[in-house]
Amino acid sequence: MRTSNLTLLTDLYELTMMQGYFKNQNSDIVVFDAFYRNNPCDGGYSVCAGLAQVIEYIENLRFDDEDIRYLKSLGIFDDDFLSYLHRFRFSGDIYAVPEGSLIFPREPLVKVIAPIMEAQLIETAILNIVNHQSLIATKAARVCYAAQGDGVMEFGLRRAQGPDSGVYGARAAVIGGCRGTSNVLAGQMFDVPVLGTHAHSWIMSFPDEYTAFRKYADLYPSACILLVDTYDTLKSGIPNAIRVFTEMREAGIPLTYYGIRIDSGDLAYLSKKIRRMLDDAGFPDAVISASNDLDEYLIESLKRQGAAITSWGVGTNLITAKDNPAFGGVYKLSAIQNADGSFRPKIKLSENTEKVTNPGNKTFYRIYDKATGKIRADLICLHDETFDESEDLKLFDPNAPWKKTRLPGGSYTMRQMLLPVIKGGRTVYQSPSVLEIQKICTQEKDTIWDETRRFVNPQEIYVDLSQKLYDMKTEILHQMHIDA
Repeated sequence: MRTSNLTLLTDLYELTMMQGYFKNQNSDIVVFDAFYRNNPCDGGYSVCAGLAQVIEYIENLRFDDEDIRYLKSLGIFDDDFLSYLHRFRFSGDIYAVPEGSLIFPREPLVKVIAPIMEAQLIETAILNIVNHQSLIATKAARVCYAAQGDGVMEFGLRRAQGPDSGVYGARAAVIGGCRGTSNVLAGQMFDVPVLGTHAHSWIMSFPDEYTAFRKYADLYPSACILLVDTYDTLKSGIPNAIRVFTEMREAGIPLTYYGIRIDSGDLAYLSKKIRRMLDDAGFPDAVISASNDLDEYLIESLKRQGAAITSWGVGTNLITAKDNPAFGGVYKLSAIQNADGSFRPKIKLSENTEKVTNPGNKTFYRIYDKATGKIRADLICLHDETFDESEDLKLFDPNAPWKKTRLPGGSYTMRQMLLPVIKGGRTVYQSPSVLEIQKICTQEKDTIWDETRRFVNPQEIYVDLSQKLYDMKTEILHQMHIDA
């Protein structure tokens, strides 16, 4: 499960198409875009994650002897094509949005420029990696927003869809804002904080609850969070926890990080009762941690009810993104290079308007209001377009082009979002650490208004097309209609 050879992590049709290109001697340089159409959970934004694993996948992309033997055994690949695969190395370019960035529908998150056989092969793995981690990072960002600054711990490993989902889901959750994970392997692999307390079985293994608490406090005096709902939270758990905290204080043991966790019952009611009991006993800084099938909606509701919870453990609903378990990213051909180096745009049509793609070799810019630092819009344009921030910028909704906005020159700034990560098959980008990416994500989230972060009917961040790209797309659609 920690192997670096993911070469066969692909759909069979990628390989059968590759063989078709090979047999037809098609070595065209093409452009593919990976993008998505809708934010998960009907939200106003998403968080990009998974790029480090995409880079690692590309760096290790090669067909070894065992891979070739297996493909030969399928009886559908010719020896000359298998010989080509045995020599295969990715030689193209990849541009991508940095991890932790906020992203919005229809803009390219990963752009691949490569010979068509190479670009086709890597489709499945790129989508698998980016879709999963972006989904979990987005869900974590939503959960952390609901927690309003309280600490959130990811601890869904036992409910994840397999070991890799648990490990890389934990990575994504930390990027999205969780302060740590219960997943020790993720902690080792990505150098992120690992957190945890004890289970009900710890309490039940001792003759009584008080003894279980005292033994745990003896072992971990500087991280003493006691699970108080094994028997009776208010009549037994809290009194016994207070007894142990009192004994620790009387013994001169510093109460640096201590408190209780509840995992059942009416969390709002119990937490308020517990807070009062702890305060009355002289422990106003004791942590009240809660778990039990939490998600952003329940946390938001508990906050509204005045729950006294200060730390949240979120498992199943986070690691599986239970209410929206797929990100929906796609990978579409957008251009083919001509002999003179220019690019011939390609477009996919559909009866569903939202599935009509944006053609050409593209990039996109993020436009910020200079006074507030908030995002005004994103602008998808052709890769060689340039803009002068001192000049007025006209924006329009590509789905309703009569809706226009003019940004006065000097009132905005622009940032190109796609960065080169692979050039000529070689890595040219150094991925930050996971905790550094988390800081990037935190800064990114500060660039949108709360209206975009709310869970119900969020305000949309507009993703516009440049006039040049819009005109190109319109002309292609018009020509295709005439030809039809």
